[in-house]
Amino acid sequence: MAEEDAKIKESEMEELVYSAQEGDQEAFSKIYDYFIDQIYRYVYYRVQGEDVEDIVEMVFLKVWENLKQYKPQQKSFSAWVFRIAHNLVVDHYRAAKDKIHDELSPDLPDLDRQHHPIKITQDRFDNAVLKKAMAKLKRQYHDIILYKFINELSNSEIAEILGKSEGSLRILQFRALKALRKELEELGIAY
Repeated sequence: MAEEDAKIKESEMEELVYSAQEGDQEAFSKIYDYFIDQIYRYVYYRVQGEDVEDIVEMVFLKVWENLKQYKPQQKSFSAWVFRIAHNLVVDHYRAAKDKIHDELSPDLPDLDRQHHPIKITQDRFDNAVLKKAMAKLKRQYHDIILYKFINELSNSEIAEILGKSEGSLRILQFRALKALRKELEELGIAY
């Protein structure tokens, strides 16, 4: 059933993409609304806080500028969008490799819209701990956890993005979770 829903969403997305390629700004607006939170989370867990919004903005600018070049038979649209985001994150680090970065910024943005001070504080602490633990993982493990559990992509979408089979992805996902648990335990968080 969930696979059917994903196909329906995929076909609806392809219709929106086709309309946007024809210049329909409303269709592109719907595409933006669909992907903004996922792309923001992807970039947030890869880049220091002050640059996140700029990179997310660049992702959608690149999507808009290159939309006519997207070919649905080559890869899914979500894989194409995430590839653009990935490339911009890589470019960001290439450009900034000479700069010295702090390990973590204490000014983590509040992604929740709930305004209870205790909840906000706990969420910020949880995000900071998770970000710190994920920063110690191998890049491949980091990406798998980010795609699967933070952006909630399906295994088939992740496999397409990473260019792996779903079987090898499940093995890597298991190893990534095991490595994350170890890093969290070293930070004093037990699950």
